[in-house]
Amino acid sequence: MSAAVKVQFNNHFRKVNRTKRRYRALRGSAGSGKSVNIAQDYILKLGDPKYAGANLLCVRKVNETNRNSTYAELVGAINRIYGARAEEYWEVLRSPLSIRSRVTGNEVIFRGMNDVRDREKVKSINFAHGKLVWIWVEEATELQESDVDILDDRLRGILLNPNLYYQMTFTFNPVSAQHWIKRKYFDYESPDVLAHHSTYRQNRFIDPAYYRRMERRRLEDPDGYAVYGEGEWGELGGLIFKNFVIHDFDISFQMFDTMHIGQDFGFNHANAILTVGVKDGEFFICDEIYVHEMDTGQIIEMADRKELSKYLSMYCDSAEPDRIQMWQNAGYNATAVVKEPGSVQAQIDYLKQRKIHIHPDCVNTIKEIQQWSWKKDKKTGLYLDEPVNFMDDAMAALRYAAEPLRRPEMQYSNQRFGSW
Repeated sequence: MSAAVKVQFNNHFRKVNRTKRRYRALRGSAGSGKSVNIAQDYILKLGDPKYAGANLLCVRKVNETNRNSTYAELVGAINRIYGARAEEYWEVLRSPLSIRSRVTGNEVIFRGMNDVRDREKVKSINFAHGKLVWIWVEEATELQESDVDILDDRLRGILLNPNLYYQMTFTFNPVSAQHWIKRKYFDYESPDVLAHHSTYRQNRFIDPAYYRRMERRRLEDPDGYAVYGEGEWGELGGLIFKNFVIHDFDISFQMFDTMHIGQDFGFNHANAILTVGVKDGEFFICDEIYVHEMDTGQIIEMADRKELSKYLSMYCDSAEPDRIQMWQNAGYNATAVVKEPGSVQAQIDYLKQRKIHIHPDCVNTIKEIQQWSWKKDKKTGLYLDEPVNFMDDAMAALRYAAEPLRRPEMQYSNQRFGSW
């Protein structure tokens, strides 16, 4: 059995895919293609009888985030490589997450390293056929060095298939120059380590709109661009929100005291729509729509397909009255947020006093909140009370969603708290 479609790779990763060194450490910018490459590399190897008996463990700090990262990348690789015949070659399950080659019997499983229970689960991993030989740690900077030591210890024992080899792969944006990953895998050469660097500029499959967005960030946020645009070791200081957690939770209406929607309009930058629940004063970001270069009519059609609630109040940027009218004409309970001088700072202050829960499915919101920071004065090096105006669209939607609670005296005319 052979794949129906020839897979395409970036040549920059050829050495990565061929190495049998025990550690592959891939630091790179956002959009460099490192995770797509690793996913394709694993799918080709796991489906090849040459590597029979190989099994893969995919790891994130929080297990639920595997669904929209490692799992999604591997399933995407299967569909690209095998096309319409993907189901003939692969069994893909969503609950619990797992992938198995129907040709080789090789499996992929997914785990987290967030607490003691997660770590104990990793220690007891077993497979019906073969052994655990490969581990992929995505967003590796999330993990502690002790977490990786536990994983590393799982790769041991005699391998009966001479084609197999033990290997851990790390993919990440190099947020901090002080991180243990830099010390352990990049600061000195080792025959056991392949250290690799990539940027979005080397990704021949990058879309032009994304390239333009990154170039804009180079001008507006030099510190953030050094890390997320050039993949350089740095330090993202001045983060605005640190009061958030990422975990799975029930998103049914009955779980919350109130529930509503925030929307920040965009075209070249993202149009972001967040469904937000509030319980005992804490905010729960339940769902997101996050798109680029789509007009309002197309976004409304997408919202209809996703069955975005037309009963919940939707709080929108007041600078776009025509778009608000279009949402109202489509049956949505959209209204403009009233702005006043200093409202952005006031909204941020309000949200910093609340715990923010983010569902793992809201991947773009997670990316934004993890890097949204204050501007830095170029002369003094001090942070200003002004946010960086880049990759802040979901954050704007969150701010709008908070407005009716922050300013209940406004009594927004379209408000429907507790009504769904």
